[in-house]
Amino acid sequence: MKRSAWPRRSRRISWPPLGPQLDAFEAAVRDYLGADVHCVGLSSGSAALHLALRIAGVGPGDEVWISSMTFAGGIFPVNYLGATPRFFDLDPASWTVDIGLLAEELARAARANRLPRAIVPTDLYGQSVDLDALETLSARYGVRLIVDSAESLGASWRNGRKAGTGGDAAILSFNGNKIITTSGGGMLVTRHKAWANEARFLATQARDPAPHYEHSTFGYNYRLSNICAAIGLGQMQVLDSRVARRREIFARYKAALSRPGIIFMPEPEGLDSTRWLTALTIDPAETGVTREDIRLMLLDHQIESRPLWKPMHLQPLYAGAPYHGSGVDGVLFETGLCLPSGSDMTDQQQDEVTGHILALLSEPG
Repeated sequence: MKRSAWPRRSRRISWPPLGPQLDAFEAAVRDYLGADVHCVGLSSGSAALHLALRIAGVGPGDEVWISSMTFAGGIFPVNYLGATPRFFDLDPASWTVDIGLLAEELARAARANRLPRAIVPTDLYGQSVDLDALETLSARYGVRLIVDSAESLGASWRNGRKAGTGGDAAILSFNGNKIITTSGGGMLVTRHKAWANEARFLATQARDPAPHYEHSTFGYNYRLSNICAAIGLGQMQVLDSRVARRREIFARYKAALSRPGIIFMPEPEGLDSTRWLTALTIDPAETGVTREDIRLMLLDHQIESRPLWKPMHLQPLYAGAPYHGSGVDGVLFETGLCLPSGSDMTDQQQDEVTGHILALLSEPG
């Protein structure tokens, strides 16, 4: 009998990017989420969003309504599909998308017969959006809801519902900077079995069932590899402990640094954020220092901190794009800072960061 040119072991590493670890990783995430959903492991969170938008029917001439304060990977798939973004501000009480603004604009759009094809709210810095309100709105107007939960795996909404279970689909990220990582990777989570099946098909080059390579549409090389999935499978065992450590780091920062002029990202009652990053704002009128004063001072001590995301409607790429809001997100960008928040950060390292900031704050003005 003729032997295959591809030994069985090497095929787990090379092609196709499938195997028991990928199946197990998808099942582990599904079980963790505790919902009737289907999980599809992919090469990145952006790939998951791209597929979700395409499956939702987004194309040229369509609008996608999206949180302006988000990472670039959470908006670029809209461009890939030739659609147009319409940006929305944040609610200052949660730092997630302003539901009131969305509701007002959806009512106007319905009257004018210009409803969007999809809404994409962002779970900012590990905090879930208002899943109940958003699902009610999307159902009322018949608009697809795709939740960008790239930063929030491990967070929960009221009544214990896990972030990543919202809408028609949610996207997760396992990039190297996330609480758990597969070195690079993402996942599409959907309650629609047909969406999951289509995502798997499109993510493996849209190969039709045939002994040769047959294609009736175009696809992508977006499937998560079996090796990366094996890493993710191991990481799932430490997810809850890492979330607990991030929340502890946040609480220690807040206890040490809270004072007039320093405000930490709020957490509405009933929500449990992952506190993926400790985010705060600095009012120079009250503290005597700016966000940049603190960032550059820490950098002088070889400690990295970063401004909050720059809202997309303020980016050169999206100059002139429609935007709804009073600029809460813009103020957060101008005054906001993310402090070092890694799960493996020691108390001693955190105390060093805090000490440098307190010393700067105590300097005579």
